[in-house]
Amino acid sequence: MAGRQMQCRVLILGAGAAGMMAAAHAGPDVIVVDHAKSPGEKIRISGGGRCNFTNLEIEPHKFLSQNPHFCKSALSRYTQWDFVELVSRHGISWHEKTLGQLFCDEKATQIVAMLRAEMEKAGARLWLQTQVQEVTHADGRFRVRLDRDGQTVEVVSPVLVLATGGKSIPKMGATGLAYDVARQFGHQMVETRPALVPFTFDGQPFAPLAGVSVPARVSAGGTSFDEALLFTHRGLSGPSVLQISSYWREGENVCVDLLPGTDLAAVLKAKRQEAGRRALSTELSALLPSKLVGFLPLEEPASINLADLSDKRIDALADRLHRWLLKPTGTEGYRTAEVTLGGISTEGLDSKTLMSKHLPGLYTIGEAVDVTGWLGGYNFQWAWSSGVAAGQAIAAHGH
Repeated sequence: MAGRQMQCRVLILGAGAAGMMAAAHAGPDVIVVDHAKSPGEKIRISGGGRCNFTNLEIEPHKFLSQNPHFCKSALSRYTQWDFVELVSRHGISWHEKTLGQLFCDEKATQIVAMLRAEMEKAGARLWLQTQVQEVTHADGRFRVRLDRDGQTVEVVSPVLVLATGGKSIPKMGATGLAYDVARQFGHQMVETRPALVPFTFDGQPFAPLAGVSVPARVSAGGTSFDEALLFTHRGLSGPSVLQISSYWREGENVCVDLLPGTDLAAVLKAKRQEAGRRALSTELSALLPSKLVGFLPLEEPASINLADLSDKRIDALADRLHRWLLKPTGTEGYRTAEVTLGGISTEGLDSKTLMSKHLPGLYTIGEAVDVTGWLGGYNFQWAWSSGVAAGQAIAAHGH
C-alpha cells in the first residue's frame, strides 16, 4: 500500500457535522477522511453529551460574518425544520429547552450514528485516523497525500471539500488546516479568534463566588444578552458571557446588569417607605444571592438602614448594580472556545454552492468559513445547511 495512488469523485477533509452532511448529499464515490478515531467528536461532546443540534429560531442576524448576508442562501434552503424532520425520521426523540434550543432526549451519539447511516446510504467511504500531509492542484485535479495506517496514499479528485472546522478545542485535534489550504489557493482570511468562550481576569477576583449563578444582562460591542451568568475561579462564564464573547474585543469593558427587568431604585425607595429600618443587605439578598451581595462594591455599608439612604444614594447604588463595568484580561482561548470566529473570507465563495470563486471544485463549509452563530444550536445548523448546499451542488454538477 506504500505510496499508492487512487481516484475518487469527491474527497472531503473532515468527518464532523458539515463534512458528514455534505457526504450524505454529494452523490456517489465520496471519500471522507479524518484524523480522529471516530467521526463527529465535537457532536459527541456537545450540549453536555445531548447535542444541541439546532434552534427553532434560526435567523440570519444571529450569525456573525463580515458579510452578514452570506449565510442566508444556505440557511433558507436547508432549514432547522428539514433537520428536525431528518432526526425524527431516524427515530431520535428530542426536546426543546430555553430559547428554542433543541436537544436529543438521550445521547449526542445518536446524531453521529444518524449521519453515518446517511453517508452509508449514499455510498460514501469513511477513512479515520488518516492525516493530511500535502494538498496540491494541477490539470483540474486535486492531489492529496495522506498518511493512512502508516502508509502514504495519494488521492486524486476533481472535487475537494474543506470541512475541518476552526481552531477551537485543540485537544480534539483542531488545527487551522482548512485555512492553510484555502490560503494556498488564493483565499483571503478574516482574523480568527476564540468565540463562545469564558472571560478571564487577573488575580482571580471572582474565586470567592465560584459556582454562583444569576440571571443577568451582559453587554459589549453594542449588543446585549439576557441569560445566566456564572462566576468561576478564573472569571466569568455562563450562556450570557459565552454569547457576548463573540462581540467583545480585548481591552473593552463588559457591562453587567445584575437585575435586568427590575427597577432597583424604585424597589429600594418603596421598601424604604414601608420598612425603613431594614438593612440594605437584607433587601438586596431578597433579590440576589447573599454571597454575591457581600462581594459587590456597593460603596454603602451593607448594614445601613434603608431609611438612612437618600434618593441620590439609592440611585447611585442601583446604577452600580445595573451597570457593573468589568474589564476582562482575556478569554480562556481556543482551549475551551466552542467555535472560532472569523475564518475563510466569504468574498471568495459562492453563497449558493460554497464553491471557491478562484478554483472550481474547491468547496469550504462549516466552521472554517467566516460565519459564526450564536450559542444554542446555531453553529450546528450552519454546518448542516452549508454541508447540504455544497453536497447538492456537487451532486448536480456530476463531475
